[in-house]
Amino acid sequence: MSGANAISGITIVGALILSNTTFDSGDPGTAAWFAFIALVMATINVVGGFMVTNKMLEMIAGKRRRGGD
Repeated sequence: MSGANAISGITIVGALILSNTTFDSGDPGTAAWFAFIALVMATINVVGGFMVTNKMLEMIAGKRRRGGD
């Protein structure tokens, strides 16, 4: 799970760099729109991956026992 989040993080960085260089000209090209779409999709993937990872860790940790530990 963390490997997929890392790859999506690299995608986010690449999309930010690409969108910054192409939006400066005033007329966003096709690459800028693809960069924006990649940015949105990779962000959703990272957030979802962290949510799933958190849920998995909660399942592994288990519930605390009542009245002691």
